[in-house]
Amino acid sequence: QKVGNRRLKSGQPPYALELWPSSDCNIYSIIIIYVSVFIAPDFSSVETVKEIEMQSEGNEITTNFISDFAPAEVVTHVDENLGNSSYPEPGLKAWVQKTLWHGGSNYDAWCNSAASQVGQVILTMPYSYSQMGFALGIFFHLLYTVVGIWTCYMLSCLYLEYRARKEKEGVNFKKHIIQYHEVMGYLVAPWLKGVCLFFNIVTLGAVAGVQIIACASNAYYLNSNYNKREWAIIFGAICMLNVLLPSFHNFRIWCIIGVLTTTYTAWYMVVAGLLHGQIANVKHSAPVSMQLFFTGTTNILFAFGGHANTIEIMHSMWTPKSYKYVYLTTMGYVMTITMPHCVILYWAFGDELLTHSNAFSVLPASTFRSMGLGLMIAHQAIAFGLFVMPLNYMWEKLLRVHQSHYLVRVVARLPVGILLWFLALMFPFFGPLNSIIGSFIMSFSVCIIPCASYLFVFRTKTARQDAVEKGGKWMPKWKGILTINLVIVILVGVLGFGFGSWASLSNLVKQVNSFGIFDKCYQCSHK
Repeated sequence: QKVGNRRLKSGQPPYALELWPSSDCNIYSIIIIYVSVFIAPDFSSVETVKEIEMQSEGNEITTNFISDFAPAEVVTHVDENLGNSSYPEPGLKAWVQKTLWHGGSNYDAWCNSAASQVGQVILTMPYSYSQMGFALGIFFHLLYTVVGIWTCYMLSCLYLEYRARKEKEGVNFKKHIIQYHEVMGYLVAPWLKGVCLFFNIVTLGAVAGVQIIACASNAYYLNSNYNKREWAIIFGAICMLNVLLPSFHNFRIWCIIGVLTTTYTAWYMVVAGLLHGQIANVKHSAPVSMQLFFTGTTNILFAFGGHANTIEIMHSMWTPKSYKYVYLTTMGYVMTITMPHCVILYWAFGDELLTHSNAFSVLPASTFRSMGLGLMIAHQAIAFGLFVMPLNYMWEKLLRVHQSHYLVRVVARLPVGILLWFLALMFPFFGPLNSIIGSFIMSFSVCIIPCASYLFVFRTKTARQDAVEKGGKWMPKWKGILTINLVIVILVGVLGFGFGSWASLSNLVKQVNSFGIFDKCYQCSHK
């Protein structure tokens, strides 16, 4: 192979995002503009990346940069807006861009996955333990962790297969972001593309909208002088700044912040629970009913089903084939910040958690608690961007501006964020609805469809022999994969979709009388 050089245009202007909770938005707007201008790259600068020319059947084929980890058929994505990690201009500005802005490494993928995998759910998981009890809570916690790791691996295999086949057809993905529905529609059947598109739009839109509601709820704990609707207006405006981030390449600094926020909050709860000790006459009665039990399992499934943006995160990587290891370590981290505080808080407060879906509400007011609330608000604003980004891509493709200039895409994205902002204000009771979405839709999109699609795509021996991702020695034989996938499909179909949907609908019916469109302060003690 012969190595040549190709010059690509570098950088679109990055923008920073100030997320600390405050009603004084003007001050932070000035900070945002200042940081944005400071780290914005020069439009005239250029980047140099490797280009490898490969010989195939006597014809010369040119591909993009290919990592050592990626198979020869799979071209690692290089967006002309992003370039790589080499900068021709020395100085502080170049260092800031390289260190904080341009990301496509395994480390960046880990931060993106960890920040989007767990967030607000760490505040509701102790509530789920109070519905399931110690033994069953820990069991389903571990079970859905393993299921999440396996189904994510299935998705990554399908992504690599899709990309290899399309690039053999001469398709160039330099400016096109591959998405979940495109993979399924091409590899399985055209009708599945529409189904997956619907599932992902609803899932991503619901989770993104909940981030605004969660910001408002946590801010209300900090300062009740403003009602939740007013806080939702403030943080909806802040979350809208996420449209300025071009792609998942540019979340590096924000996802690092996101990981730090959840880590602090989870371990603060562990320490606070231990220092508080058990309340008087504490009881651990769970599970007390089938409905509460399956409501809890649905929330656990929701916590470990953050696959809605997996394909987009993989596409942003320089070495997408290594994502399976990235996600494995991500889930290891997630376990360390989700299980300890659930066990400790349920041990300390027991059945009292059944009336406190937000774990902050049972902990005494303190400076450390206020810090946790503020950090979780920051995380939720970042998570909004992580979940709305795939929706932005879909909208850009619909408007046929996905490969247009950066500023055109920013303007085109505005209706998506505005709609989610409006829905968050309109339906502040989205929590119970989100549980239904988790049981009805995420059971399919996260677990059932990836496992069933993998079995369909690689059903023949020839397809398995020609697969891009064949797996290592640890990978079971085909009969083992078939058994695992069928068990997951049946298990999640029965527990997640079947009983989970029943429990979520029952919970919705019980709370329907408390719902109100554009409620000024939903579930506030003093409205």
